[in-house]
Amino acid sequence: MNTTLLFLSFLQVGFAGVIAIYFVQQMKHQQRHRVTIDRDSVREMEKLKAMRAVSLTEPLSEKARPTNLSDIVGQEEGLRALRATLCGPNPQHVIIYGPPGVGKTAAARVVLEEAKRMTYSPFHQDAVFCEMDATTARFDERGIADPLIGSVHDPIYQGAGSMGVAGIPQPKPGAVTKAHGGILFIDEIGELHPIQINKLLKVLEDRKVYFESAYYNQDDANIPQHIHDIFQNGLPADFRLVGATTRNPEDLPPAIRSRCIEVFFRPLVPDEITEIVRKAAKKVQLQMTEAAMMAVKRYATNGRDAVNMVQLSAGIAMVENRMEIDESDVEWVAESSQLPPRPDKHIGTESQVGVVNGLAVIGPMSGVLLEIEAVARKSLVAGHGKVSVTGAVEEEEISGGKRVIKRRSMVMGSLDNAMTALKNIVPVHLQDFDIHLNFPGGIPVDGPSAGISMAVAIYSAVMDLPIDYQVAMTGEVSLKGDIKPVGGILAKLDAARRSGVKRVILSAEQVERNMSSLGAGLEVHFVHKLEDAIALTVVKETTTTVKEKQVPVVPIAPTAVAQGGIC
Repeated sequence: MNTTLLFLSFLQVGFAGVIAIYFVQQMKHQQRHRVTIDRDSVREMEKLKAMRAVSLTEPLSEKARPTNLSDIVGQEEGLRALRATLCGPNPQHVIIYGPPGVGKTAAARVVLEEAKRMTYSPFHQDAVFCEMDATTARFDERGIADPLIGSVHDPIYQGAGSMGVAGIPQPKPGAVTKAHGGILFIDEIGELHPIQINKLLKVLEDRKVYFESAYYNQDDANIPQHIHDIFQNGLPADFRLVGATTRNPEDLPPAIRSRCIEVFFRPLVPDEITEIVRKAAKKVQLQMTEAAMMAVKRYATNGRDAVNMVQLSAGIAMVENRMEIDESDVEWVAESSQLPPRPDKHIGTESQVGVVNGLAVIGPMSGVLLEIEAVARKSLVAGHGKVSVTGAVEEEEISGGKRVIKRRSMVMGSLDNAMTALKNIVPVHLQDFDIHLNFPGGIPVDGPSAGISMAVAIYSAVMDLPIDYQVAMTGEVSLKGDIKPVGGILAKLDAARRSGVKRVILSAEQVERNMSSLGAGLEVHFVHKLEDAIALTVVKETTTTVKEKQVPVVPIAPTAVAQGGIC
């Protein structure tokens, strides 16, 4: 009996010794591990300090970034609308439309700073400008991570920490909460996932974010009070949304558009590009010849492109120990970067038979002069003439859900309408002519607005009458020869003004706001019928076929505001 008790005692003492040795070894291991971690941390901190001690010079794109309203070039009307939307006592959500590199992000930043200075503005001095890019905003359908709205870190996830070990879910705030009291700027907002947009709409409506988790129990006393408060009352998210996009308005979900004021930033005109170039050259402290500035203006379509061209040209000059940027530097940059010239066109120098100036839209708020030429020759066989078209879209696809519909393009349909309308005007049979219609320039043309231009060009070619080269036109032609209104008029008028056009022909039904704010020296003629347009465009000295009609002429006062539309 005593032997057994003695053996058990020795066994207990031995077992206790083994446990003690195990814990001592664990403590020593943790201590060595901690020493290793501290040593590695010190080494990594030294590396970080060494890296932070190295700093390159500031890129020209950052030096030239606008810091106040006067630095933003060519967006007077857009800035006025943005200030009215954000600087008042009741700021609204905004979507800014416009091509890249025209100052959308910079405008939002400087307008917020101006709003902070307003005594009646709800933005405080510490209001934040929280910026995120929708193209890189990660979206997880499982809800594990959402940098925009926020997410809940449930206990099952790796790295949940001490709260996770205790089974406590942990809400993680997203950009909407970080922007509380300020502005949330989402670049390329149209690229957000549809589910993210729906969640964002809910946040805009509630001005707070609610979270859900299967691990949350409102009766669990172990959960900290602040987490109870977040789950029950939500995280604050009272901000103003400013979204920027290069898309057309119709490409964005109607639900987000209906909650926002829409502001349009137009493309920069060549003279405004020159102003940006002058400022950029001053930043790099180099002289730049006028010829070099004109060269940049020929290629750059926005401020970012202009600044980049100046920086590369400056680099060439400095490497060659020159203090002046000349035209050859800019041309080399354009060639090496494979930059195409701006699509801007200018009217010709003389009136020609079959050559007409049309007006089109090539992008959001971007108009262009569209040259149309027609040739008509007697067909070898009377009544068997053919009509051919080059440079136009011949077929288009329309996607609706799972359906894809192919149809003949609208420009080809407009040509058929124009031919039918002309049969009631010309004193000859159009079937006796081979007619070739061409849209030079390499830009595929589509849309109904070229109808009037095609009709006038064909009339000129068939009747052998020159068309006034200082006139441009846009409008749809009906089968009866009525001129119908089209979209994008403000952008087209701006393009006409920049192209040297003196007179513009539009539909009498055309109703556009702010039309009188465009076109230095332009005269706008509103016409009802195709005959009216022909009477106004055929050179008067040779007009014998068509009786000239009196149509109203509206002079347009100078300024420059362009808005988008459809071709």
